[in-house]
Amino acid sequence: MERTIKPDTLKTELLGKLILDVRRIADREAAPEHLPGAQWKNPEQLAEWADNLPKGQDIVLYCARGGSVSNSAVDALQARGLKARFIEGGIEGWKAAGGEVVGP
Repeated sequence: MERTIKPDTLKTELLGKLILDVRRIADREAAPEHLPGAQWKNPEQLAEWADNLPKGQDIVLYCARGGSVSNSAVDALQARGLKARFIEGGIEGWKAAGGEVVGP
């Protein structure tokens, strides 16, 4: 499975995907907006919540800029057999592509 999804692609394929915000607490507090319907999951506690995610559903996650946090989370989720990808460029890439965000 691919590891990433481009923001422009996600804008046309958003329906039916589980969107997870995996930004670190400090990044989330600094910029509290998020994608509509996104659920925040603490990346430092991934082992505690990953096994409760739905198998078979497309999971798209994002961190602040699509770097190490997203990469490690995708690795961990794919290793559990989940269909997970992350947004290229994180939430910043999503916003730069004109993706919708909602306030705090």
